[in-house]
Amino acid sequence: MPGAIHAEGLVKEFGKVTAVAGVDLDVPEGQVLGLLGPNGAGKTTTVRLLTTLLRPTSGTATVAGHDVVRSPEKVRRAIGLSGQFAAVDDRLTGRENLRMVGELYGMRSRAARDRTSELLDQFDLNGAADRRSSTYSGGMRRRLDLAAALVVRPSVMFLDEPSAGLDPGSRLMLWEAIEKLAAEGTTLLLTTQYLEEADRLADNIAVVDRGQVIARGTPGQLKAQTGNQSIEMTVRDVARIEDATSLLLRFGKAKPTVDGDSGRLSVAVDGGANLLSEVIHELAATGIEIDDIGLRRPTLDEVFLSLTGGTPANSDEEKR
Repeated sequence: MPGAIHAEGLVKEFGKVTAVAGVDLDVPEGQVLGLLGPNGAGKTTTVRLLTTLLRPTSGTATVAGHDVVRSPEKVRRAIGLSGQFAAVDDRLTGRENLRMVGELYGMRSRAARDRTSELLDQFDLNGAADRRSSTYSGGMRRRLDLAAALVVRPSVMFLDEPSAGLDPGSRLMLWEAIEKLAAEGTTLLLTTQYLEEADRLADNIAVVDRGQVIARGTPGQLKAQTGNQSIEMTVRDVARIEDATSLLLRFGKAKPTVDGDSGRLSVAVDGGANLLSEVIHELAATGIEIDDIGLRRPTLDEVFLSLTGGTPANSDEEKR
């Protein structure tokens, strides 16, 4: 059975420009998919196709079991969308913004009021509920925007750069709100410029470049794909650093990097935990004492760079 979000051969052309060039996606119900890619890769365009804001040139997609072309109204009723910029009315208070959304979706006044109170509490906005949203900080506006997308309890959420431009404290609060949604069974697709965000929140990641998915898997699987593991250690006695360097040369794929002042060494390896055990055994046998040793896996940043040769997208993602 197709997932809560499913796309096959999704294409979007703008004249001679192909923004999305045959994207395939499948997000099981209750899972979080992180969509990563460099500037102009097609992430935001893909989100707009899946949320019926754009019509695909070709290909098919279903969201919550509804075809995005044949049943766009049903798709819109089933989803929530939080874009790169908070879509709140500055003239209204936070409370009025949320109640208005509920009433636009046909909720009864009492139900809209109750849901508004619940969301204001959930997103820590009670203290500012009756202030105009024009007075809100960037983090508060983003939280209000996400709350507005949840008024009707959607089964599927699309988050396009949800924490773009937020300070670290506001970003952490937003991440916790997203994690709560995922724990409650909401299916989420999020695009993000923060690889730490994808690493923390996503069950699976799809890397998009030039309108196509070029890699997919769990964060752990993508990290393993690069094969760039390294052993890092700190020698207790810097006088033994040459001995330690010679030892690592026997195990590493390249010459170790050495910081003579701190006694820290690092070498790229193949072999994982088994090789680390061998190194520890040899260190003990030769009497080289260490303060710290570990097997370092590549970061998601390094995976991204190796796959795309570029940098993560920023908030100036394609505006098509």
